[in-house]
Amino acid sequence: MPNPRFADGEVVMGRWPGSVLYYEVQVTSYDDVSHLYTVKYKDGTELQLKESDIRSQSSFKHRKSQSSSSSPSRRSTSRSRSRSPGRPGRGRRRSSSQRREHKDDKKKTVQETNLALLKLSENNTRRYNGEPDSTERNDTSCISLEQKLKPDLEIERVLEQYSLHPRKEEKKREELYSEIIKTAEKAASKTKELEFGGRIGTFMLIFFLPAAVFYLLLMCKQDDPSLMNFPPPLPALESLWEARVFGVFLLWFFLQVLFSLLPIGKVVEGLTLSNGRKLQYRINGFYAFILTAAAIGTLLYFQFELHYLYDHFMQFAVAAAAFSLVLSIYLYIRSLKAPEEELAPGGNSGYLIYDFFTGHELNPRIGSFDLKYFCELRPGLIGWVVINLAMLLAEMKIHNQSMPSLSMILVNSFQLLYVVDALWNEEAILTTMDITHDGFGFMLAFGDLVWVPFVYSLQAFYLVGHPTAISWPVAAAITVLNGIGYYIFRSANSQKNNFRRNPSDPKLAYLKFIPTATGKGLLVTGWWGFVRHPNYLGDIIMALAWSLPCGFTHILPYFYVIYFICLLVHREARDEHHCKQKYGLAWERYCQRVPYRIFPYIY
Repeated sequence: MPNPRFADGEVVMGRWPGSVLYYEVQVTSYDDVSHLYTVKYKDGTELQLKESDIRSQSSFKHRKSQSSSSSPSRRSTSRSRSRSPGRPGRGRRRSSSQRREHKDDKKKTVQETNLALLKLSENNTRRYNGEPDSTERNDTSCISLEQKLKPDLEIERVLEQYSLHPRKEEKKREELYSEIIKTAEKAASKTKELEFGGRIGTFMLIFFLPAAVFYLLLMCKQDDPSLMNFPPPLPALESLWEARVFGVFLLWFFLQVLFSLLPIGKVVEGLTLSNGRKLQYRINGFYAFILTAAAIGTLLYFQFELHYLYDHFMQFAVAAAAFSLVLSIYLYIRSLKAPEEELAPGGNSGYLIYDFFTGHELNPRIGSFDLKYFCELRPGLIGWVVINLAMLLAEMKIHNQSMPSLSMILVNSFQLLYVVDALWNEEAILTTMDITHDGFGFMLAFGDLVWVPFVYSLQAFYLVGHPTAISWPVAAAITVLNGIGYYIFRSANSQKNNFRRNPSDPKLAYLKFIPTATGKGLLVTGWWGFVRHPNYLGDIIMALAWSLPCGFTHILPYFYVIYFICLLVHREARDEHHCKQKYGLAWERYCQRVPYRIFPYIY
């Protein structure tokens, strides 16, 4: 067996796959079976190269020394001959020959550069801009094309010190490089991998999502909400819209806007964007929740009938859907004027429908007011709690009860805990893919304003028309189940966030991790060594506990569990893809150490 030519840790020159350009790399390992070297580039990229694609640094230095030793003599000869009055003809011939050489050299340089840029754009999926769900949700480790070409620009400048090119020609070449880099960066920022079924899938989802919400609400109103009774009787179209309801929704939305603009709560910085900026966010979601609770309490004190929400629930859903559609159109129109660096990595495909659905602009703002960040937690999530309370009061009124049912109390309590936890840990949302990667378009606007408040409250809405009695022992068992899910969810997220903020914290000394080329670590002990996405496991257990108080008469209350499993499996697949892009071979080693994704010993 032949010994490897290059040793581990040796610094050599590695050819970028598919191009003629060489970069400085460090050999990390050698595979005796495949005879491939694993090398690490300066930007952290790890690739496997053949021995023929690796050269020692001395070979490059030798070439440059030859060029520098021969260039001065040719330059002096050229100068003497061009000044000699006895050789005008030869001087002119020499000059024309030089011009042809310069032209050929420029043409060759442009061809090599274009070839490298082509391969870089093809290998755009190697850019490290994923969401590391297993240790952090950080989308900030993007590699710019200028960094990849910078070593070649430096080599060109050294060689040009001894070349025959005039300074004007050097300036033109530098301008050419700069223009090509800008063009390639713009092309590289385009979204190439389309999700949700691409253009056709997103077009269908724009109609399917509202239809699904209305179908679920109509079924809950039926005496027998069995799936066999499809389709449910459709109400008259004029009954779905009421101007007063739309006015109440607008009042609710702008009341939350007012609460978010109050100068209370700390101001924190988000993650670094692709343009190097860090946006500031005011963390006052929990204060907004307290102010909302005070406002609702005041209304109830003055005998306001909160079950008005239940009586006009379908109209409120239509009003929210109409508002989210108008907001999505506004967001897309304003995104057309946004700078390239402010567009979303996942919503910049160039296809109108796809970008409209996924969101074209990453962080649309009106002044310092961040539209996406506001909608993520405020009107929909807090509205979810208000709707649950309205359903509780409606149940008491319709069934002439002095106290709400035990099932309704459990559903309200479990989901209230979930919302309060999200608002109390509001800062953690700044590292999620919704903020760092996804644009703000129809998907998030409809999800935040319609899907969350009207679908997540499905269990409470169901219990109003279909009361379910449960015993105290059953209620205790369901409470324990919800507590287990919440403990896994919160402790896993806290473990991840603490490790991300300060990996050297002595309190985290018991955690083991796999180092990566990006400087981050992948946890292989604790919750993140149990499964790759323990927070998703906690989410699913809690979703099941929210549905169990509704009994087993119909499957409709369990739609949320089925939907949540499908949603988290989709997110998990997307997280896997981005983490593999970002961490490379380290992620493969992590997957070998932690084979199960969400469900231990199952999936």
